[in-house]
Amino acid sequence: MFRSLACWILLAPPLIAADSIESQFLSEPKLVTQGFLKAGEGYFSPDQKSVIFQAVTKEYPFYQIYTQPLAGGEAKLVSTGRGRTTCSFFHPDGKHILYASSHLDPNMSATEAAERKQQAEDAAAGRRRRYEWPFDPHTDIFTADLDGKNLHRLTTEPGYDAEGAWSKDGKSIVFCSTRDGDPDLYVMNADGSGVRQLTNAPGYDGGPFQSPDGRWVVFRSDRQQAEHLQIYVVSIDGKTEVPLTTDLKTVNWAPYWHPTQPYIIWTGADHSIPNQRPNYDLWLMKYSVEGDTFKPGKVWRVTDHGGADVLPVFSPDGKRLMWTAGRSEDRSSQLWIADFKLPE
Repeated sequence: MFRSLACWILLAPPLIAADSIESQFLSEPKLVTQGFLKAGEGYFSPDQKSVIFQAVTKEYPFYQIYTQPLAGGEAKLVSTGRGRTTCSFFHPDGKHILYASSHLDPNMSATEAAERKQQAEDAAAGRRRRYEWPFDPHTDIFTADLDGKNLHRLTTEPGYDAEGAWSKDGKSIVFCSTRDGDPDLYVMNADGSGVRQLTNAPGYDGGPFQSPDGRWVVFRSDRQQAEHLQIYVVSIDGKTEVPLTTDLKTVNWAPYWHPTQPYIIWTGADHSIPNQRPNYDLWLMKYSVEGDTFKPGKVWRVTDHGGADVLPVFSPDGKRLMWTAGRSEDRSSQLWIADFKLPE
């Protein structure tokens, strides 16, 4: 499991149905990316004029990182073009990017060949593999200029380091690492120094984002039941953890903070019916903070589309929502955007 889980095959018409709940929250969704086999996990630039995301092309078997103007224009490759890449993000200054990549894998050619072979065999057999994300031990976190140049490696410890995001002030990065044996959360200074551990629970803790005020980190974890992710927050000092979702009949992941109001949005689905493919929708929770106490509040369902809606993110002003879905005619996983209205 990781922050990106972005390659669901999605079956549904593109329009919001007349009886859908979506019109309460969203304007008519518009397609952002196209021309990729699949694309997703997009984030807005600070000036809201462009997005950064990961995508797969016919020419290469692994995700790479791209930027693209929202007003229209060609997507631009900003990662190295090799390796598994994921979890991109814009620096608050709008001049730098962050992403995770395994391009330094000493056996990169063999890794690529093995994936190409597997994909060819799957295609020939008409087989669709269950989605999984390997915690590639060669994955590290890098920063670069907007065009991908001046690449700088931030993490050097053995193991998987990924799922990173800058704080609102750009001074720190929260991320996921397997350096202690299983995936836990860490925080480091923006230059990679001062690494300290935030969580230390059995299972997977990942997909972290720091709150707008810098006091809390929202993340997902399967500590209660393997592969049954739930949403948590932890204080930035690591001393206080609060579960926000606890129903183990559901799976909840990809949480993201609203930038100006006390809301968190995420992806969730009912997993209680055996042998039935769950359908992921977007969910919104209001929360309150009293002193050092974080309290979850009312929950709203935001989408009810016939296909999966995943990986939601707000624009920096909170007025738009972008997420990954397959609402286009070819049903491929792509980025979509809509105006967003809070329920209260």
